[in-house]
Amino acid sequence: MKEIPKLAKGKKQVRGPKKNSIYQSFLRAVVIIFSLTLIFAFLYQGQEKPQRIGIADLAAKIEAREVSSVVVNGNVLEVTLKDGQALVSQKESEIGVTQTLNNYGVSPEALSSISLEVRDESGFAFWARILIPTLLPLLIIGFLFWILMKQARGGVNQAFTFGRANMHLFTNFKDKVTFKDVAGLKEAKKELEEVVDFLKSPKKYADMGAKVPRGVLLMGPPGTGKTLLARAVAGEAGVPFFHISASEFVEMFVGVGASRTRDAFNTAKKAAPSIIFIDEIDAVGRERGTGLGGGHDEREQTLNQILVEMDGFNKDTRVIVLAATNRPDVLDTALLRPGRFDRRVLLDLPDIKEREDILKIHSRGKKINDKVDYRRVASLTPGFSGADLESIVNEAAILAVQHSKKEVEQQDVLDSIEKVLLGPARKSLLISDKERKITAYHEAGHALVAAGLKDSDPVSKVSIVARGQAGGYTLNLPLEDRRLKSRSQFLADLAMMMGGYVSEKIMFNDITTGASSDLKKASDLSRLLVMRYGMSEKFGPLAFGKSSEMIFLGKDMITEKDYSEGVAAEIDEEIKKFVNDAYKKAFSIIKSNKNVLKAIAEALMEKEVLEHDEFYKIIKPFGLKPISA
Repeated sequence: MKEIPKLAKGKKQVRGPKKNSIYQSFLRAVVIIFSLTLIFAFLYQGQEKPQRIGIADLAAKIEAREVSSVVVNGNVLEVTLKDGQALVSQKESEIGVTQTLNNYGVSPEALSSISLEVRDESGFAFWARILIPTLLPLLIIGFLFWILMKQARGGVNQAFTFGRANMHLFTNFKDKVTFKDVAGLKEAKKELEEVVDFLKSPKKYADMGAKVPRGVLLMGPPGTGKTLLARAVAGEAGVPFFHISASEFVEMFVGVGASRTRDAFNTAKKAAPSIIFIDEIDAVGRERGTGLGGGHDEREQTLNQILVEMDGFNKDTRVIVLAATNRPDVLDTALLRPGRFDRRVLLDLPDIKEREDILKIHSRGKKINDKVDYRRVASLTPGFSGADLESIVNEAAILAVQHSKKEVEQQDVLDSIEKVLLGPARKSLLISDKERKITAYHEAGHALVAAGLKDSDPVSKVSIVARGQAGGYTLNLPLEDRRLKSRSQFLADLAMMMGGYVSEKIMFNDITTGASSDLKKASDLSRLLVMRYGMSEKFGPLAFGKSSEMIFLGKDMITEKDYSEGVAAEIDEEIKKFVNDAYKKAFSIIKSNKNVLKAIAEALMEKEVLEHDEFYKIIKPFGLKPISA
C-alpha cells in the first residue's frame, strides 16, 4: 500500500512556526532586559550624588582645615570633609592638583594636613559607569531588533507553506459511516456505489475500456445529507478521504487559492486511490466574468486551477473528486462539462417513508418509548430535510430531560416539531386580555377558512401560544407528499392567509398589525401566480421577468423587466384581484359561520392549544360544509 502523506487523521494539519516560539522569545527578552537592569542598579546602588563645589570653595575649606581627604580621579576631585560629607570638584586638566590648590592660596601646611590620593582611571566599575548608560539602551534596542528579524524569518518560512491546502484526512473512522447509515436517497446511493466499486476494483473497468467519472457533484437543498453521503462513500470504499471546504482555498493574497488547489490534488494523487471532497464548491465555482469588475479575481484563479487539475488526471489515476452544493444554478459551465463533474447526483427532500427511516436512524442511542409513532411524526413533517428531522429527535430528547422523564415520549416529539418549525414557546410573554382575545379570533379565522375550503389542507393544530415572532399560529399540513400544486390549492391558501385579517375586521370592526405577515405572504404568492406560474386568467400561459442572477449583486437589484410599463400596471391589477378575491372568499365563510368562529375562539382562550381531533370535534356539530376555492 502506498504511503499516505502525513496529515493528522481527522484533524486539520498545522503548518508554519509554532505559536509557543513567539512566547518563548518574548520571555527571553523580558528576562535579559530585567537582568541588565539589575546589573545597572547594582553598580549604582547606594550612591548618592555628592554636592558639587568650585575649586575656589575647595581651597577655602582646605585652608580652614575642614577637609579630611581628596581623591584625584583624572580631573575629578572626590572630597571628604571631616564631618563625613562627600563633595565633588573639578580641576583644570593641564595643571596638577597641588599646583592648582597653591594657585588658589592653599598653604603647604594646610595641604599637608589632608590625605591626598591619586587614583588611576581603570577598573571594571569605572568602565561600567561610563559604558553601561550608553550601551544598555543600545543592547535593548539591538535585542528587540533581533527578535523582529527572527520573526520575519519565521514569516518567510510560513509564507512557503501558506499556499498549502489545510485538508482534513479521514482514513480509519471510529464511527465509520456507510450507506446503511443513510436513509432514503436510493438513486443517489446507487450512483455512488459505482464510484466505490471503481475504487475497489478498477481492473474490470479498465479491461472493458470504460472511463469512470472523475468528478461527482452532489446537489440538493441544505440538510439533505450531501456531506453525510460523501462520508459514506469514503466508509464504503475504505480509501483515504480528504475533506476541504471550498472557502478555505481563497485568501486575500493573490495566488494562494491556486497554490492550495495544486497542493490538494498532489496530496490526493500521492495517496491514490483516494477521494477529495470539496464542500460548498459554489464558493469558488461560480460563473466567471460576472463580478462588478468583470472577473479575474482570486476566486476565478482558484476555479481555473481546479479545472486544470481535473483535466490533468491520468487515465490510471484513481482519484475521485466529490463536490457538494445547494446552488448548482450559479456554477460555471466549464466545471460541469464531461471530463470534470460528469455525474450530477440530486439529493431531494425525503418522502414520508424516508422521513420515517431517518427518524429511526437518528433515534439510535436515545431512550425512545416504544409507543412513539414514527409514521405519525413523518406525516406531520412534509418538506423537512434530514437535518431538520435530526434536530427534531434531539430537541425531543432535550424536552424529555427538562420534564424529568426517563424516556422520550410521543408528545415530546410532537412538541419538538413546533419548536424546530416556529421557535421555542414564549409562555412567559405577558399580553393583555384584549390582545389575547384578538389573537384567538385571528387564529380561529385562519382555521375556520381552512376547514371551510375543499382544496385546503386539513388543520393539524391551532395555538395562541407565542412562538418565535408569531403571536399564534395555525398549522395545516397535507395528508400526503406532493410535488405539484394546483391553482385551486393556491387559491385556498390565499383565502386562508386572509382569514385572520377578515376575522379581526368582522369581530372587532378594526384591524391590527398581527395580520402584516399574512398580507405580505398573500401578496408575494399572488405575484408568483401572475408572473411565474401562468395562473392569471387575464394573461394566461405567460411568465414575466427574467430571473438571471449576477454573482455579487442582490437578486432584487438585477431583476430585468421584459415587459412594458402598461403591462406592469396590468400585472399589479391582477395581483390585487387575486388578493381581493381571497379576501371575499374568506369574508363569505367567516360571515356565514360566526357561531363556529366564536366556538373555536372561546376554546382557544380556554385551552390555548387545539390539536387536530379537538378542533374538528368543535366544528362538527355545526355541520360546516366545505366549499370550493
